[in-house]
Amino acid sequence: MGQAASLALLGLMTQASWAVNDLPGGPAVRQFDLPTPVTKIAAEQQWLHNFMLYICSVIFVAVFGVMFYSIYAHRKSKGHKPADFHESTTVEIIWTVIPFLIVIGMALPATKVVVAMKDTTNADLTIKATGYQWKWGYDYIKGEGEGVQFVSTLDASQRALSDAGSPQGDNYLLKVDNPLVVPVDKKVRIITTANDVIHSFMVPAFGIKQDAIPGFVRDTWFRAEKTGDFYGQCAELCGKEHAYMPIHVKVLSAEDYSKWVADRQKEMAAKADDPNKVWTQADLLARGEKVYAANCAACHQPNGKGGGAIKPLDGSPKVLSEDKAVQIHVLLNGQNNIMPSWKQLSDTEIAAVITFTKNHWSNKTGQTVQPSEVLAARK
Repeated sequence: MGQAASLALLGLMTQASWAVNDLPGGPAVRQFDLPTPVTKIAAEQQWLHNFMLYICSVIFVAVFGVMFYSIYAHRKSKGHKPADFHESTTVEIIWTVIPFLIVIGMALPATKVVVAMKDTTNADLTIKATGYQWKWGYDYIKGEGEGVQFVSTLDASQRALSDAGSPQGDNYLLKVDNPLVVPVDKKVRIITTANDVIHSFMVPAFGIKQDAIPGFVRDTWFRAEKTGDFYGQCAELCGKEHAYMPIHVKVLSAEDYSKWVADRQKEMAAKADDPNKVWTQADLLARGEKVYAANCAACHQPNGKGGGAIKPLDGSPKVLSEDKAVQIHVLLNGQNNIMPSWKQLSDTEIAAVITFTKNHWSNKTGQTVQPSEVLAARK
């Protein structure tokens, strides 16, 4: 095969590997309009967008049409002389009244939609969405599923594709390990806050975008009118992993949602470890490896070497310290505005991941941290 043919084949293979299609509920290829709305609010926003566009287009054509006509038809080369007058009461009234009516005509429907967007009362389901660097934590506060809580993180396979510089799939960088699940045709109130920096919860198909600010509680709502998978992202620049903080909402029928809640509650009950249980080091290491891969490896890397502002765990003085309380404090409270607090993890998960890091890579402390020690540090 000649060099030219080889290059052509390589080009076709590269083009094929980068080919993507529309993602239902997410971004589309060469998307021109707003995403297909699945809530009434999103549909109203789309109508307002088009309505404003038409009005601005008419104004543009009218104003510039008159201006260019006047320039052409009354040019000096045709012998026209400029009118000599100081002011015209008629013109003053016209260019005051007409813009006023246009603004009122635009403001009334827009105000109606904005007021509806802020009406979070009488929700069937209330969920708190907490932004972390760089993942979302979901707590079902009120309604069916109350008590369910989990963390939603970019799927590990997506991270591997990004690290390899090989984007693949229509849902590239939008796939998560635990999607937010809600029932169809139910009013869902989303309470937003953040643990570290400002994030923003945005799902375009629902017409919602609400900032998540540390120390503040904001809220928004949606009522999905059809089942399916819908995607969004953190819409506030929140740090170096900002691009890896997707939102995946799975809308289920009422029956399927009830089954999901039941299954999730069973899983939580199974994982609800007794903090007073004494674990063997081997069991803690096995569990800690899974916790590290799901929550820590994205920043500290699988080899524990960190990178940039992220400090390494391999050989870290705090990890090697004989005082186990040092590392427990870091996990519970964070440090340096870079390492976030991991209080959302259970006592057993924190104990397991600390034990893992203390006895992995070149760290061979032989130390074991029990869940009861983490529980005592929380108080």
